[in-house]
Amino acid sequence: MENRTLGSLTVSALGLGCMGMSEFYGEGDDRESLATINAFLDAGGSLLDTADMYGPFTNEKLVGKAIAGRRDDVVVATKFGNERREDGSFLRVNGRPEYVRSACDASLQRLGVDHIDLYYQHRVDKTVPIEDTVGAMAELVQSGKVRHLGLSEAAPDTIRRAHAVHPITALQTEYSLWEREPETKVFPVLAELGIGFVPYSPLGRGFLTGQLRSEADFVENDYRRHSPGSKARTSRATSSSWTG
Repeated sequence: MENRTLGSLTVSALGLGCMGMSEFYGEGDDRESLATINAFLDAGGSLLDTADMYGPFTNEKLVGKAIAGRRDDVVVATKFGNERREDGSFLRVNGRPEYVRSACDASLQRLGVDHIDLYYQHRVDKTVPIEDTVGAMAELVQSGKVRHLGLSEAAPDTIRRAHAVHPITALQTEYSLWEREPETKVFPVLAELGIGFVPYSPLGRGFLTGQLRSEADFVENDYRRHSPGSKARTSRATSSSWTG
């Protein structure tokens, strides 16, 4: 497995996104998911991506179970900011400093680790200055609970303001053959500031694999079955002009 550098953090060139193991893409199979994570690590992969909201909360526990006994092999990336209840209902995007601290402590407990390698703000809270949120994240670095900071779906100006408070190691944003917007405005800023880029859904949430051709390919509780964007992509994937 080749490696890549995100700021000062070295990770495997391929990362494993664990979200769909617990939610959004139909029913999960924990035994199969644990086997997948371990196979990824055995193959030399290191970057595992999760978030507190996935499940909610259960995906971090799954990842924690998978990495128990092999922590030194893993770069754990998790996220805060999309605040949800235990029943799955969505509360708010939350970037308040007190929430940052409590969310981190909860993630550490669920993951069963003493530090998080890469801690992302999952979405930017427009009601809280980014300086306040990243300031609280920086305190987590100073206390040893977090090693590196990241942002997800942040605009160029927000990235600059955040980076001025504490070095940002990575930005995570959707990027694929279907979603190329970061190339024009975001990539130049990342290159200038020395920030790494981690694309999510690089295979277009599965549509670019050629395996998803119609709504019939999704189970009922797969969110792609009802997502307007997914419907448009399914239509494009099955049109006569599609040559992928």
